[in-house]
Amino acid sequence: MNPTPELPPDSSRPWLNRNVAGMGLTSLLSDISHEMATTLLPGFLAVLGVSAAALGAIEGVADAVTSFTKLWAGWFSDRLERRKPLVVSGYGLTAGATGLLALASGWPLVLFARAAAWFGRGVRGPARNAILASSVPAEARGRAFGFERAGDTIGAVIGPLIGVALLAAMHGEAQASEAPFRMIFALTLIPGFAAALSFALLVRDSAHRPSAARPLRVALGQLPRPFRRLLWGVGIFGMGDFAHTLMILAATQLLAPREGLARAAEIAGLLYVAHNVFYAAAAYPFGALSDRIGRRGLLALGYGAGAATAAGFAAAFAWNTRSIELLLALFALGGIYVAGEEALESALVADLAQSGAHGTAYGALGAVNGVGDFVASALVGVLWTFVSPVVAFAYAAVLMAAGAVFIGSVRMKQS
Repeated sequence: MNPTPELPPDSSRPWLNRNVAGMGLTSLLSDISHEMATTLLPGFLAVLGVSAAALGAIEGVADAVTSFTKLWAGWFSDRLERRKPLVVSGYGLTAGATGLLALASGWPLVLFARAAAWFGRGVRGPARNAILASSVPAEARGRAFGFERAGDTIGAVIGPLIGVALLAAMHGEAQASEAPFRMIFALTLIPGFAAALSFALLVRDSAHRPSAARPLRVALGQLPRPFRRLLWGVGIFGMGDFAHTLMILAATQLLAPREGLARAAEIAGLLYVAHNVFYAAAAYPFGALSDRIGRRGLLALGYGAGAATAAGFAAAFAWNTRSIELLLALFALGGIYVAGEEALESALVADLAQSGAHGTAYGALGAVNGVGDFVASALVGVLWTFVSPVVAFAYAAVLMAAGAVFIGSVRMKQS
C-alpha cells in the first residue's frame, strides 16, 4: 500500500484525524511504560545506594544520546519516502531497553538501559513529529501537537499510578527490597510494545518528496535564520532544564527523615503523578491558545514557570521543608512549564522550517535540547552532591530565567 500523499499546509483537512488520534494513543501507551520506570528509578537507585550525582549523570548521558540520535535521525528521515518504519523501530527499542532495568544491580546497567531507551526515543521523535506536522493544516499545528502531548502525559499519569500502587502492594515488610522494583520494570514491557504495535496499525505514513542527498552540515546550514534564533533560546533554557527524576529524588530526600525511605519514594511517585496531571491538562490549552495569539510569548511564559519551579526547590532545601503541600505546588508548576515547552517548541519548529526539512529541524531541536539537558542534569547532580542542593537548583533557576528572557525578546520573523 502506498503512503498517503503529503497535502499542502493550507489544506482544509480536519486536524483531529486518524493520524493525530493514533499518535496520541501511541504516546499514551509508551509513556505508561517508561514513566512506570522513571517514577521508581530514584527509589530503586536509593535502595542500591547510588548518589544524586550518579542519577544526574545517568539522565544527562541518556539525554545526550537522544540529542545526537535525533540530529542524525531527523536528517535521515528527510531522505526517506516512508518515515513510519523508523518510528515503529524506535518505540520497540525504547520498550525493550526500559524492561532491561529489571536486571540491573548497579548504576552501569541502569546507564546502559536508560541510554538505549533514549536512543530509541531519538530515532523515533523527529520522524514522528514530521508525520504529525504533515497530517494537519498549518493553522492547527498547536492543537495537534498539544493533543499528542496530552496523550503522552495522560500515560505519564497512569504509568506512575500503576508503578506506585504495585510498589506499595509488593513491598509489604520488605521496605528496602529490590525485588518489587525489578518486577515492575519487567511489567513495563507490556505497554511499551503495545505502543509500537499501535503506531504500526493506526498511523498512516505521509509520503513526501525526499530531500536531496546533502551532507548533514549543509542541511543544517540551510535552515532559516528565525529557526536558529529559536535554537539559541532553547539551548540557554535547556542548560538549566534538569531531568525531572531529580525532582522525585528531591522529594524523596526531603520526606525520608519523617516518612522513611520506602514511604517517601511512594509519596514522591504520587507527586510526580500530580506533575503529569497538570502537564496533561495544560498541553492542549497551551497549543490551542498559541494558534490564536502566537507562540513566542507563551513559550517565554512557560520558560519563566520553569525558573520558578527550580527556585522553589532551592528554597525547599534551604528551609529543609517537609511540606507535602509545597512540594505538590512545585510539581504542579513543573508539569505546567513542561507542557508549554514541549507543545510550543514543536509547533514553532513546524512554523519556522520548510516542510521538506522538518525532520532535520526537529533533529536539530532535539540535539540542542539534549545537550542542554545533559549539561543541566549532570551539573545539577554534581552541585547537589558536592556543594548543596540549594546551589544546584539555584543554578538551574538562573539559566531557565535567562532562556525565558531571550525567547521573550528575540525576533522570530525573518530580518
